[in-house]
Amino acid sequence: MLAGRRGKLTLVTIIVILLILYIFYSLAKGWAPSRDTYALQGVLVDESHGNPTWSTLGAKGVDFAYLTASQSTDKRDESFATNLAGVKDAGIRYGAVHYFDVCRLASDQATLFNTTVPRDPNALPPAVKIGFSDNCKSKPTRALILSEISTFLGQIELHLEKPAILLLSADFEGHYNISAAINRNMWTQGNYFVPSYTAQPWKMWTANDARTIDGIDSPVPWVVLR
Repeated sequence: MLAGRRGKLTLVTIIVILLILYIFYSLAKGWAPSRDTYALQGVLVDESHGNPTWSTLGAKGVDFAYLTASQSTDKRDESFATNLAGVKDAGIRYGAVHYFDVCRLASDQATLFNTTVPRDPNALPPAVKIGFSDNCKSKPTRALILSEISTFLGQIELHLEKPAILLLSADFEGHYNISAAINRNMWTQGNYFVPSYTAQPWKMWTANDARTIDGIDSPVPWVVLR
């Protein structure tokens, strides 16, 4: 009989734990920082997010959107043109993103980006996402990395006529300390907790890399502006 009671207690305990975990999961997937601290908040999208309904996203509090445009030297995001038209129709501010490949020439990557992203004086600064990749196992010297990033920035900034922002992963920044050498605004990443891994204060922060929100089919990185 005692064993039966223990079994029931164990089952109840498991159910309570699962319920608590579900509540935390539900809260986490919809979490965003307070608007009192970060008044402007938005999303980072790419072709994996399907066809966002931008009017709905705007109504749900998306103040801006960063649209993935290109990657490395040969990959254009298939959703960029559609998303670009969508954000413009919805009146949402936008910026374009390039995924930088440390294994490919910066000038070739800049050519791809510049021929993908039209010049628009109303656009937000372009963003360059830089991190380690499974497709590129090489770790060039810091001097070479800084030189290539500078080359890329020079060419895209000449095209778009505004300085870029650098979206740095924590491990890449820890290895190369890019933010101490290149004077640009920084975009950091870190779920729920304010990051502090750049040498200079960050301007943007991916606060939840998988937020669920009406208007888009799959979880999306949620970004705030400081």
